[in-house]
Amino acid sequence: MLASLQRLITLSIIAAAVGWLLYFGRGSPVLGFAGFMAIALAYSVFLAIEFILVKQVNKGDPVPQPSWRELLAAWLGESVTAPRVFCWRQPFRPNAVPDQLGPPARVRGRRGVVFVHGFFCNRGLWTPWLKRLQGSGRAFVAVNLEPLLGSIDDYAPQIDDAVRRVTEATGQPPLLVCHSMGGLAVRAWLKLMQAEARVHHVVTIGTPHRGTWLARFGQGHNGRQMRLLSDWQAQLDHGMPAGRHALFTCWYSNCDNIVFPASTATLPGARNRLVRGAAHVQLAFVPRVMQATLALLDERPA
Repeated sequence: MLASLQRLITLSIIAAAVGWLLYFGRGSPVLGFAGFMAIALAYSVFLAIEFILVKQVNKGDPVPQPSWRELLAAWLGESVTAPRVFCWRQPFRPNAVPDQLGPPARVRGRRGVVFVHGFFCNRGLWTPWLKRLQGSGRAFVAVNLEPLLGSIDDYAPQIDDAVRRVTEATGQPPLLVCHSMGGLAVRAWLKLMQAEARVHHVVTIGTPHRGTWLARFGQGHNGRQMRLLSDWQAQLDHGMPAGRHALFTCWYSNCDNIVFPASTATLPGARNRLVRGAAHVQLAFVPRVMQATLALLDERPA
């Protein structure tokens, strides 16, 4: 469903930009080209507004304040990364790298990975990660969370099935790698299933563990759950066993344009890792984040 919607959006933007160029470019090449670029790059304007909000809302947050240079670099990085994800990988190539669960002789006894994407995303987000693991002898499953605007709690069965499949293939509890809302979905799954023993480690990348200022504009069920200090978040760790957060590594950025204030992407008791100057989607592809996360596959259980 999401891939079809994003294909429609992408093709509509392309059609509008090309249509403007062809119609107005005949009489005025400058007007035609200017309109084409304005339509094609309109998303960058919205990104710029988000980064201005980041600068303002992060004031007073304990995380190091972003400089304007860092914000500019993050804006440029997200302006390149976002179209690759939302206008190509997810709408047109979500299954470019299929799930890998065999052959049994290669994956058995080697820890696998479950990838959990965030809001308005699908498994196509993880394509660079999946390519890196393809042929490595590691089993992996990348889920597609549906329904798009449903409750985060409702994603637990999909995560549970993915964990079960990877565990059955490898014989070992998997590493869970989550972006944005995906980290909240995994925490909801842990609460519902009491599944700490079924997990090797959980890595969250830009997850709004304590909500995000931007979610005040969200109208879906999951959007409301991600509002700052929502009632749903207050119940998420209610009655949790001691040490659950020790299972987590939380990567976060002082230039995250979706999850801010920045400290809301951290968890008490977790390994909280700051990356300066990276935007929200861009953070998932920072080499340091990818390398350190995949290195956890060879880490001995605590």
